[in-house]
Amino acid sequence: MKPILLQGHERSITQIKYNREGDLLFTVAKDPKQLALLKTNSAVRTCGFDFGGNIIMFSTDKQMGYQCFVSFFDLRDPSQIDNNEPYMKIPCNDSKITSAVWGPLGECIIAGHESGELNQYSAKSGEVLVNVKEHSRQINDIQLSRDMTMFVTASKDNTAKLFDSTTLEHQKTFRTERPVNSAALSPNYDHVVLGGGQEAMDVTTTSTRIGKFEARFFHLAFEEEFGRVKGHFGPINSVAFHPDGKSYSSGGEDGYVRIHYFDPQYFEFEFEA
Repeated sequence: MKPILLQGHERSITQIKYNREGDLLFTVAKDPKQLALLKTNSAVRTCGFDFGGNIIMFSTDKQMGYQCFVSFFDLRDPSQIDNNEPYMKIPCNDSKITSAVWGPLGECIIAGHESGELNQYSAKSGEVLVNVKEHSRQINDIQLSRDMTMFVTASKDNTAKLFDSTTLEHQKTFRTERPVNSAALSPNYDHVVLGGGQEAMDVTTTSTRIGKFEARFFHLAFEEEFGRVKGHFGPINSVAFHPDGKSYSSGGEDGYVRIHYFDPQYFEFEFEA
């Protein structure tokens, strides 16, 4: 499985995403380029559009004396953008948000926190609808299944976990030996891919073998690992399946994006429990 190697950024890749049709791949990095039009008092940690593309939500970090907030802007109301005034702003007093996605039908957002907690916030009232804590450390990534009924989390506690999108009920756990930075669900198979590795600050003293920088594939139902893909020279910060399920991409601390098209053996593989 020889990857297509892309390098369009000067610094580390932080997130990669496909559009709904799968003909575009978006990458986000630590490049010093200003892209935002909205001003915030602290760094923006997460950002996302609702299903209709009309409402944008983002969360800010708790730093420099400023509180963590989740802000909601309705792009159909130009005054909100012009005045930098969201229609709703939710304070997060206890633990800052480190990852967030829109839930089913755009009625709520699902947020992961530095403490390992998961919250479901109403997009209309800002009320906390559900709160659970299944991770012991920071949640780095949340990605939904294709039908939005489930989502997978990636955490610094060396695990990725599967949850029900409506109830936040914990379903499955995928265990590794290193922090998990990102996890994605296959649109076609009961597979989940995990990316991570030793933390970036320790990479210079670590070989690629010891650092565990491979993408790792697990069976969704049996929670067992069945494959690994090497290539990155540092931690994998983001992984994403193509919407057709025939390939996946990974973005790493090394600044590269690797697009992997699956070999025929992948589609013929049958997991034996």
